[in-house]
Amino acid sequence: MDKSHDIEEDNIAALYEASHKGCESTLNSLMQRDALILHKTSLTSFTDTPLHIAVLHGHLEFTAALLRMKPNLVDWKDSRGRTALHLASAVGHAEIVRDLLQADTDVCLARDQDGRIPLHLAVMRGHIEVIEKLLNFKPNSISEDLDGASVLHLCVKYNYLDALKLLLESADNNGYSLNSKDNDGNSILHLAVMLGQTEAIKYLLSVSKIKGEANAINRIGNTALDVLELGHRDFKSLKIQDMLMAAGVRRSKGLNSPDLLPTIQCEPARYINIEGQPAPAAQSRFKKWWAYFCLCGWFKHFKRRGQSNWVEQTRGTLMLVATVIATVTFQTGINPPGGVYQQDCVGHAKFQNCMGKAIFSHINPDEYELFLSFNTTSLVAALSVVLAVTIGIPKRSKLFIWLLTLAMLIAVTFMLSTYFLAVDLVTLNTAKKKLMTVWVLLIVLGFYLVLLGIAVVVLLYRLLVWMVKLLLKCIRCLTMSPTN
Repeated sequence: MDKSHDIEEDNIAALYEASHKGCESTLNSLMQRDALILHKTSLTSFTDTPLHIAVLHGHLEFTAALLRMKPNLVDWKDSRGRTALHLASAVGHAEIVRDLLQADTDVCLARDQDGRIPLHLAVMRGHIEVIEKLLNFKPNSISEDLDGASVLHLCVKYNYLDALKLLLESADNNGYSLNSKDNDGNSILHLAVMLGQTEAIKYLLSVSKIKGEANAINRIGNTALDVLELGHRDFKSLKIQDMLMAAGVRRSKGLNSPDLLPTIQCEPARYINIEGQPAPAAQSRFKKWWAYFCLCGWFKHFKRRGQSNWVEQTRGTLMLVATVIATVTFQTGINPPGGVYQQDCVGHAKFQNCMGKAIFSHINPDEYELFLSFNTTSLVAALSVVLAVTIGIPKRSKLFIWLLTLAMLIAVTFMLSTYFLAVDLVTLNTAKKKLMTVWVLLIVLGFYLVLLGIAVVVLLYRLLVWMVKLLLKCIRCLTMSPTN
């Protein structure tokens, strides 16, 4: 009995060896010795069947012979729940896939231990021929998802554009939605934008059914354009942004508001003067240029910076800048320019008890008093910002954000004024009168005044927008309230 058992083990070992080599003659010889040898493989400790091994090696004739002798081998799974079709699809043996499907088409929907069907593995490896055969035998396999992601999402995730084109065409022909979403609510356009796949985005936007739903939002309320802005900004992202905006993709916050640019292009306004005649061309041209100005990217940038999330995102920067200004102005106050008296002055009543006092407070009291006022103002403004950031900033209080920005502007401006006064106090009159020095000071001061003017305009604009919105909101509430 032991001898027959050893012979059986030797035959099974020879069968697996033949599967590795694809030797069909050895298979036929073993079947003649023991017609049940293929059945007995299920009783062994091997995790793979001879069919699994032959498929992995790509032995087409050997695979066909196994299927003729025992067709139901196509349904057997290995230790990870994978059928031979899973392996053939992952490796890309298209002809073997065809033979396996002819034996049993239902194996197309068999899932392995990770929940993947053969089509998923073929898509993840980009095997076009295998995908075609799987869809020809089982078209509805395209509707099987993987952890909430469709096969279309897998194409985008693994960046196989040719496979994506094939599947989109098949999905459209079989009535499957091209705008299906994963568990996070992301469409394939969302995912392509997230991964920065320029060619895939270009192709997706050329498909009418996808372009028609290009403004779909995911679970957190972001469109594809919002997703782009959350990522790293580089040349590729700018190119993708142009593609999305040209296709009509908008940000989620602008979906319920009219688009200014199409309004100007499609329905140009006709300006009429008080006499009922068309307004001069200059006026029309001015309004067009103003509309273009409002659409400029930097202008929109200032508008976005007024939103509540700006302070939240730059909290650390605000704290750092305010702390530096507070430190510098504090040191300047206790260590004034020109130094302090090291001992009491004698011989003059005006300079009695002057040890530790600022020298310029006696020599030039008026200018020193102005210097001290500017320095103190800058210190208080900076400390106010530090205190406001420390206690926590209301995320949705636009007025508070505006006040915080104003405090920073005051701190920086008075710090610069303090510097100029300090330089004036410690500089000789002969150096002040030099032409080169005067011109440098004028250029630097003029440059800062230009920046200061821009900052003031932006602040006033934000305040005006906030007040107008608040007024409109109050008017809307009054008009909607029930009348007595």
